[in-house]
Amino acid sequence: MPSLNTRHLSIFIILFALITLSACTSPTPPIAEIISIQADQAELEKLNAQKISAAPASLFEAGEFTASNGVQLKFRHHTPPTLTAQKLPLILMLHGSGAIGVDNEKQLGWFSRSWAHPEIQAQFATHILVPQMPARGADYMPADDAGLSYSIARPPLLATFELVEKMLRRGDVDSKRVYVVGFSMGASGAWNAAALRPDLFAAAVPISGIAPARSLAPKLANTPILIVHGNEDKENKIESDRAMFKAVGALQTGAASIRFKEYVGLNHTVPADMVFGTAWRTWLFAQRRN
Repeated sequence: MPSLNTRHLSIFIILFALITLSACTSPTPPIAEIISIQADQAELEKLNAQKISAAPASLFEAGEFTASNGVQLKFRHHTPPTLTAQKLPLILMLHGSGAIGVDNEKQLGWFSRSWAHPEIQAQFATHILVPQMPARGADYMPADDAGLSYSIARPPLLATFELVEKMLRRGDVDSKRVYVVGFSMGASGAWNAAALRPDLFAAAVPISGIAPARSLAPKLANTPILIVHGNEDKENKIESDRAMFKAVGALQTGAASIRFKEYVGLNHTVPADMVFGTAWRTWLFAQRRN
């Protein structure tokens, strides 16, 4: 029978090995997915055009809001048709520059309206908030030290944060499941929203946007982000998103929370398979702010 000292030595060796193994274990690498545009994309867009008729703009109630910075926002809000005692998530949808205005209609594109479709609401019951920017919510700076464009937040975007906070005071919104999704200028806004207000947003999905300055990468390291971009995008080139994906991924020490879906052959548009897609929505709804 081994002596007491031998036992202690054996236990120490085992513990030291476990600690060393744990310290050397690499964090989960960031997840990148390359998606080839299929030949049936045009057909999928036709199907989307048919389905969107079941989610008309009339499902969204109109409202107005004045923020503390003086910005007046027109917005649309969709309340789930069947409310329960359980609080539901909130989706902040940010539009592209083509919808800038004050008519409170142009921001309700297919992508925003798709959330109100009966099939989507049946699986992903959620509040949908679609503000209309009266001016640019995000602007683009020409280049950083690496020659890459980057985006900065503007007052209309900051005003949306206060609008979200007002929605949280309703009492039927889950404050731990507030998500920001955007396309083009709205994607750049989603990036900046995640960087500026990690205390408010549980996850972000920027589609075809321009990432903020990479100096903000540390502020993004703990927020789940799904980047979507086509490599044929000539308006907002993909290099900015690639660089931020790499910068944020390098900072993550545990399970990776940043993902990249790169669409080969896609130009400056929302991928047709995402408009009514459920896989990315399932990922989004699984994210919760701690």
